[in-house]
Amino acid sequence: MAERKVEKITLMRLHEEGFPLVLALHFTSEPHVRIVSINTNGIRSAARKGFFEWLAGSGADVVCVQETKAQTTDLNEDFRPKGWHVAFCSAQKKGYAGVAVYSRRAPDAVHDTLGAAEFDDEGRYLAFDLGPLTVASLYLPSGSSGPERQASKDRFLAFFEPRLQAMAHDGREYVLCGDWNIAHQNIDLKNWKSNQKNSGFLPHERAWMSRVLDTHGWVDGYRRLYPDATGDAYTWWSNRGNAWANNVGWRIDYQLVTAGMASRLQQASVYKAQRFSDHAPLIVDYAD
Repeated sequence: MAERKVEKITLMRLHEEGFPLVLALHFTSEPHVRIVSINTNGIRSAARKGFFEWLAGSGADVVCVQETKAQTTDLNEDFRPKGWHVAFCSAQKKGYAGVAVYSRRAPDAVHDTLGAAEFDDEGRYLAFDLGPLTVASLYLPSGSSGPERQASKDRFLAFFEPRLQAMAHDGREYVLCGDWNIAHQNIDLKNWKSNQKNSGFLPHERAWMSRVLDTHGWVDGYRRLYPDATGDAYTWWSNRGNAWANNVGWRIDYQLVTAGMASRLQQASVYKAQRFSDHAPLIVDYAD
């Protein structure tokens, strides 16, 4: 929940003799829009781990899911809970990639393609227009499995950069939620020195992210709020070597926002009380 502001302070004396003065704080609730991003590493697996029970009480207005790993036809009503407007964008390859968006408000329009068959066939982008705001779920390719996938990731970065530049100046506000598969700065992963030659922390990937933020006008919502956070900021942990237990993590899940939404940032957190996948939900509140 967003922090509440004190509306007024009242000094009272209880009627009974001998009681001291009592300071009463009257709070006013500050409305906000809560947007969540989560890579579920398989939405059916996350559901078995309690994801939808958590979602019901999360206070979220919009939830962007990556790596659903499911065909839309395989997802029954359990994956379309009441009170939510839901859309899925699945990869042609079964059990691979895929994104989804859950919204309390009905979208004015839904967009599920980027205009490049290589990436659209993998179900990597889904966006809801909600009034003047567009909220998108984005799953960038990972290059960690080998040179072929790194080459695909690099093609995506080259394709998407001019799109980001255009979106930042098209008159709409955006929140781009996703697993970006890039740790931008040294403070975004525990073992940065030993990962400089690994996909996700390669110099040209980090330079790409710097251009997006420094040149093209996007704002990293979490970093704007918490510029020096380290361990609390991690959103992904390898399943190897007790990475979760030792908090040997990476921050690769972001909400990149346009300037107007950046001015509305209130607070953010990474939810770690429960585990639904190898990623943790990134929760950001924006002033309504």
